[in-house]
Amino acid sequence: MNAPSSPYRSGFACFVGRPNAGKSTLTNALVGTKVAITSDRPQTTRHTVRGIVHRPDAQLVLVDTPGLHKPRTLLGERLNDLVRTTWAEVDVIGFCLPADQKLGPGDRFIAKELAEVRKTPKVAIVTKTDLVDSKRLAEQLIAIHQLGAELGIEWAEIIPVSAVGDKQVSLVGDLITKLLPEGQPLYPDGDLTDEPEQIMVAELIREAALEGVRDELPHSLAVVVEEMLPREGRPADRPLLDIHANVYIERQSQKAIVIGAKGSRLKHVGTTARKHIEALLGTPVYLDLHVKVAKDWQRDPKQLRKLGF
Repeated sequence: MNAPSSPYRSGFACFVGRPNAGKSTLTNALVGTKVAITSDRPQTTRHTVRGIVHRPDAQLVLVDTPGLHKPRTLLGERLNDLVRTTWAEVDVIGFCLPADQKLGPGDRFIAKELAEVRKTPKVAIVTKTDLVDSKRLAEQLIAIHQLGAELGIEWAEIIPVSAVGDKQVSLVGDLITKLLPEGQPLYPDGDLTDEPEQIMVAELIREAALEGVRDELPHSLAVVVEEMLPREGRPADRPLLDIHANVYIERQSQKAIVIGAKGSRLKHVGTTARKHIEALLGTPVYLDLHVKVAKDWQRDPKQLRKLGF
């Protein structure tokens, strides 16, 4: 039983920051399993993925948002709207700032937006500390403190962390938990995310498809899982899940990049994604992938709706 001195707390927190600031990696490290996709391509998170951290004293629900950025397309505008809506609904905001990069216009842009969100406690999280020495880290901590003072943001905490080196990750969890309201658990014990399985599967396929495709396709890739069905006639102890998914790109010329010579690249994507999907769902999977062209889908409202944005 919890001692009366420490009431049970539960609530929502989100990590914000410019693209590739380490938000998804931190979410995964806190939850202890892969729920948000991580990629070294900026702008890979499109859906609000919730990771659920179960603790003896609290339940922390992490909402992962796309990176806020100056939008150039309709998709970009919709992603930014999604970020702002999320901020208005959470109990704590964690602002992720990489230790190895000086504060730039992108960070300032987000900090200004954060200053408008008056009531919500804000924690500044300095990520990727494994990439810098202590002098550089100290400079970054001071710069973040000054940024807050300049814009009228009172940081509830400023905390350095390395999700990759597992340094201070649990401390981030402790500090955020302290700021949550008292309350009962919001999700059953054992749940790690409330993201529909189909969306998570699509994200894992998309992550595998982005791997190794450097600059050609960062944003022009969308994945839709058309169906997920248990294969009929299989013995109960040897189930198989059939997953049929389409990988959409914007131009015919990109198709060859995704498929690769004699289909080698697509085969590799299928194998990688299948392993992650089997780990996620705990069942053997047959994955059927097709690559389709949806011309300029990022700028077309009808196609955006069809692809789930």
